[in-house]
Amino acid sequence: MQSIDDSEVPARPASRVVYVVSEELVKASSLLPSNRNRSFLVHSLVAALDLFKAVNPDLDGQKYMQVIRPRRASPRELLVYHTRDYLEYALGPAARDSQDQSQISEFGLEDDCPPFHNMHEYIQLVAGATLTAVDALKDGVCDVAICWDGGRHHAQKSKASGFCYVADCVLAILALKKNRPAAKITSTSNTLPTITTRKPRVMYVDLDVHFSDAVSQAFYNASSTASSQILTLSIHHTSPGFFPPSLLSDLSNPDDPAFDPFTLSLPLKAGASNRTFARIWPIVDGVEKTFDPDFIVIQCGVDGLAGDPVATWNWCLGDGEGSLGSWLEKMLREWRGKKLLLGGGGYNSANAARAWAYLTSIAMGNRLPVDTDILEHRALPLYQPSFTLDVPAGNMRDENSEEYLLEVERRFERIREVLSCRLSGATGSA
Repeated sequence: MQSIDDSEVPARPASRVVYVVSEELVKASSLLPSNRNRSFLVHSLVAALDLFKAVNPDLDGQKYMQVIRPRRASPRELLVYHTRDYLEYALGPAARDSQDQSQISEFGLEDDCPPFHNMHEYIQLVAGATLTAVDALKDGVCDVAICWDGGRHHAQKSKASGFCYVADCVLAILALKKNRPAAKITSTSNTLPTITTRKPRVMYVDLDVHFSDAVSQAFYNASSTASSQILTLSIHHTSPGFFPPSLLSDLSNPDDPAFDPFTLSLPLKAGASNRTFARIWPIVDGVEKTFDPDFIVIQCGVDGLAGDPVATWNWCLGDGEGSLGSWLEKMLREWRGKKLLLGGGGYNSANAARAWAYLTSIAMGNRLPVDTDILEHRALPLYQPSFTLDVPAGNMRDENSEEYLLEVERRFERIREVLSCRLSGATGSA
């Protein structure tokens, strides 16, 4: 693999895309028990496709992308969300010794989240990588920041869960929320526009097949009647016995007394395909237009793609309306706010590498054809038999009926009305 650190380009005042990676991060992430060596595959493929070196001929040969080494998150930064007890254990020698079974259980470091070699380094590096991407957005270095090693949306405040050891998504949202107030044109007249300032709004969109339980729960507040700077929208599958169990994973219902218009859930049934995703795009786009975020965190979990061992959805990566690629392209081109792209689930590691390399090319404005050949590099044999980027749909039946999708549309039309009413009282100076 081309040395990632050697591909770093000199810092410029601004770059459209920042990509956060280092050899140290890849080494730590590749030890994650649920995704051994996936990080290595992802970044190796991005390098093999020459995306780190791609230049824009319209801008005097400048590189499309600036590669930034991540810093480590300090314990103080992790304490912004995680409890001290959890961090002291997870980052300390006790977790590495794995002797105290009661504490192992208390902090969730068992079953799907076993302790592993250099876990403490992994936690600090992954959180630091996501926060490095956040810093690039807040400092105006870029419009889009990519951290494929992040996106750990199941990690709880005081315990690991669902292959996730650190709540980098929550930490990112909290950091973006603290950005300086932004000026916004709220109306225009025949003379001068009316300009107000407001605290930044952060929208979190989760595309993983599993519900973003930890992120949604972190910001859920049904008792408040005020506006919020943060809106979470999880698009996922839920059914009896499907991880994670959560009452918040059901289809959001504005008639429920526990409804929070800033914590939204859109579950899809088995076999969800491009057809279903094309159908629900206007719903998701409508929520974004109503909330009007300044920052958008997109968790790009790819375990809903066809061929993933989770075997629940039948989403296609590339060409076609409703594909994952078309969704990301619309989010990047049509949504106003700055974007943070994170990884997440994806248990066919070769397909995860295909997907995130492909999405990287879209973020760079240089979308690769899905039939692009995967070039010779160390991991090439893992991409057989096609040796191309595409992850085509399989033969699974799409169980999202017309009746169900009409109900989803009906509920979200009312949700947007409630959301708009809540936001209308918070459009002035903040």
